[in-house]
Amino acid sequence: MDDKILHTLEYRKILNKLTQYTQTPMGRLEAENLKPSGDFEGVKKLLQATDEAANVDRLKGIPSFGGVTDIKMALKRASIGGLLGTSELLSVGNTIGGARRVKRFLAAMHEDENIPLLFAQSDLLSEQKHVEDAIRACIDENADVLDTASPELAAIRRELRGGETRIREKLDSMIRSSSVAKMLQDQLVTIRGDRFVIPVKAEYRAHFGGIVHDQSGSGATLFIEPESIVAMNNKLRETRLREEREIEIILHRLTALVGDIAEEMAYDVDILGELDFIFAKARLARDMKATQPRMNDRGYLKLRKGRHPLIPAEQVVPLDVELGNQYSSIIVTGPNTGGKTVTLKTIGLLSLMSMSGLFIPAEEGSQMCVFDAIYADIGDEQSIEQSLSTFSSHMTNIISILRRMTPKSLILLDEVGAGTDPAEGSALAIAILENIHRTECRMVATTHYSELKAYAYERKGVINASMEFDVQTLSPTYRLLVGVPGRSNAFAIAERLGLPNAILEHARGEVKEEDLRVEHMIASLEENRLGAENERERAEAVRREAEEFRKRQQLELEKLESQRDKRLEKAEKDASAILDKARKEAEQIISDLRRLALEEGASVKEHKLIEARRRLDEAEPAPRKKTAARSSVKAPRKIQPGDEVKVQNVNQKGYVVELSGPKEAIVQFGIMKMKVNLEDLEFLASAPDSPPPALRRATTVKRTRDENIRSELDLRGTNLEEAIMETDRFIDEAFLGNLGQISIIHGKGTGVLRTGIQEYLRKHKHVKSYRLGNYNEGGAGVTVAELQ
Repeated sequence: MDDKILHTLEYRKILNKLTQYTQTPMGRLEAENLKPSGDFEGVKKLLQATDEAANVDRLKGIPSFGGVTDIKMALKRASIGGLLGTSELLSVGNTIGGARRVKRFLAAMHEDENIPLLFAQSDLLSEQKHVEDAIRACIDENADVLDTASPELAAIRRELRGGETRIREKLDSMIRSSSVAKMLQDQLVTIRGDRFVIPVKAEYRAHFGGIVHDQSGSGATLFIEPESIVAMNNKLRETRLREEREIEIILHRLTALVGDIAEEMAYDVDILGELDFIFAKARLARDMKATQPRMNDRGYLKLRKGRHPLIPAEQVVPLDVELGNQYSSIIVTGPNTGGKTVTLKTIGLLSLMSMSGLFIPAEEGSQMCVFDAIYADIGDEQSIEQSLSTFSSHMTNIISILRRMTPKSLILLDEVGAGTDPAEGSALAIAILENIHRTECRMVATTHYSELKAYAYERKGVINASMEFDVQTLSPTYRLLVGVPGRSNAFAIAERLGLPNAILEHARGEVKEEDLRVEHMIASLEENRLGAENERERAEAVRREAEEFRKRQQLELEKLESQRDKRLEKAEKDASAILDKARKEAEQIISDLRRLALEEGASVKEHKLIEARRRLDEAEPAPRKKTAARSSVKAPRKIQPGDEVKVQNVNQKGYVVELSGPKEAIVQFGIMKMKVNLEDLEFLASAPDSPPPALRRATTVKRTRDENIRSELDLRGTNLEEAIMETDRFIDEAFLGNLGQISIIHGKGTGVLRTGIQEYLRKHKHVKSYRLGNYNEGGAGVTVAELQ
C-alpha cells in the first residue's frame, strides 16, 4: 500500500493509538510496522485472531506480559560465546517466566473457550524453566549476584564482610581518640577508590601519616588512609578481586545455559511479540467500541453506522453506505463543510483497518472488502517546490491513479475537476469518472458541479448521493443521503439571512429554466425521502414491538407447556401409584378367593381370575410423551351414562358410569373407576339400547364375623421380614372378620422386632392406633392395635 495514501487517510494515527496498548517492545514494533494486506485468506485469519483475543479480554482480561523484553541481542551474544551481564541474564529469566505464564493462561482459557489460533501460537512457546531457575538461584531482582550462587562466592563474601568489619572497628577506635579527633574534619569513616579513609584537616597533614586518596573541593579536607590499615585494605582489595573472578565464573556458566537455548528463545520472543500485538488490537477494539466486519473479495462494501475513529464519539455522525452491489460508483454532490471529505476518509480508513486485521467502529453486520489497493486524491496537496497549482496537483495524483488502478481497487476522489474553469472542469470530471467507472473498480467521488448529478442519473451502476443540510438551522447534519443529489440551498440560505426579496427574485430570474426544474426535482426527491424515512422508522418500531411481543408470547407458551408437562407427568405418576395399589389389593382378593374356594369347596374358574387380572393390566395408562399435543376434539353431543368414551389424558377407553356433576363424569375402564372432567372425554359410541347381561357369579364370598378368627398373633422366634408378612396376613384376616382389636406378641428381647412391627402398624391403612400392652396384657412384650 502506498505510504502517501496511508498518510492521506491518517492511518498512522490509528497505529499510534494501537501502540499504546502494547506491553512489550516486540509488540510495539509489530504495531508500528502494521500494513494493510491484499491477501483475502490472510486478512480473515488476522481478524479471527483479533476476535479470539477480544473474547479472552471479555471473559478473563488481557494476559500479563510483565517481565517480557526483547532479549534477541543478548541471545545472539550468548550463542557466539560472549559474556552476559547480570541485568541481561535477569531479563532472560524474566522473559522465560513471562512466556510460561502466557502459555498457561491461554491453555487454561482454551479449555473454557475455543481459541484455536491463539492456543496454537502459545503452544509453540518452549519450556525453559531449568534455565530460569538457574538464573534466579544466582541473581536477585536487583540484578545482583546472590551469595548462594556458589559455595566459593559465599565463603569470599563472608571473608569480605569480616575484613570490612575489622577495618571499621580499627578506624572507629582511632577517631574516638582525643588526640586524633582534633585533627579530623568529621568523626566518620568513608570510602575512596574501594579504600577505607578518614577525613583529616589539611593543616594536620604533616602530623598525620598514611596515604592521601582524595581531597575536598575547597582543599580544606584530605581523605587519608592511615598506615595502620593499609595492609588490611590491601587484603580486602585482594578478596574483592577473588569475588570478581568467582562472579565471572558464575556468569560464564549461566551464559552457557542461555547460549544452549538461544535459538528456541529467539523464536519465543517473536511469538510473544505477536501475541502482545494481537491483544493490543483487541484492547483497541474495546476502546473504540468496534466490531468484527465480515470480509469478502468481490468488491462489496456495506457500512452500518460506521464512525470515523479519530473523531470524538460525542461529535461523530454515523455513516450508512453500501457499494458494489447495485452500483459500483457513488457521486456525492453538495456545498462545502457538509462532511463530504470526512465521508471519503471514513470509507478509506475503515477499509485500511479491516485489511490490517483491526475491528472497525461500526455496528454488527457491516461488510468490508479486501481491495488490492486503495487510491485517494483528497485535499489540496499543492507543492511549492514543484510550482504546481491546486489543479495541477490534483491532476498529477489522478493521472498516477489512472495508471495503477485495477478492477479490484477502491478509488476515492475529493472535488474532482476543481481548481479550473467550471465548464472545462465539469467536462473533465465526467470524462475521468467515466474512465474509472468502465474499469469496474469501486469509486466514491465528491464534486461541486451540478452537471455530474445528471451524469450519475444516466449511468448504470452509478448513483447520486449528497450530504444532508438543515435549511432551518442553516447548518449541515453530516448525514450521507444515498440516492438523492445535493442541492445548493443558496437562495434558501440567503433568504434566511435577510437578503432583500427583490435581489432574490432577480437572481432566480437569472437561473436557467432547466436548472430550476432540476432543483425542484431534487427538492421533491428529498421531501419524498424524508417521508419514506419517517415511514420506515415507524414501520421498524412496529416491527420491533411485534418481535418483542412474539418473543414474550413464545416464552409464555414454553412456560405453559413446561408446566403442563410437569402436571401431566405428576398425574401419570399418581395414577400409576393408584393402579399399583389397586393391583396389589386385587391380587390379595384373588388370593383370598382361591383360599376361600378351597376351604368352602366353591368353584372359582382359574381362567376368569386370569381374565380379571388381564383387564386390570389393560387399565394402566401408557406413558405420555411430553411433546405430544393434546387433541382438542370435543364430543359431538352431550355425554350420557353408558356411552363409550376415550379419556384423552390417559389414552384409555371406557364407559361412563354416571355424571357426578355438570362438568365431571365417573368412567370405568377395566375394574377401575375414575372421576374425569367432561372436556377430557372423546365420544366413541352411544350407550346400547339394552343393558349388557350381568356376569354370572361363580362364587359368593360373604364376609361376616367368624368366631374361629384369632385375635392374637405370636411372632416370637421369627425374624423381622417373616414377622411383617405374618402381621400383614393377620391384620387382613382380622379386618375381614370385623375384629376391633388385636394383640401382637413380639417379646422384649433387643427391641428390634417390637420397633419394626410398630413402624409397620403406623403406616398400615387398617390400623387406627396401637400401644404397648398393659401389665395384665404382657407389658412391653405385646403391642395392642385398634383396627378401623
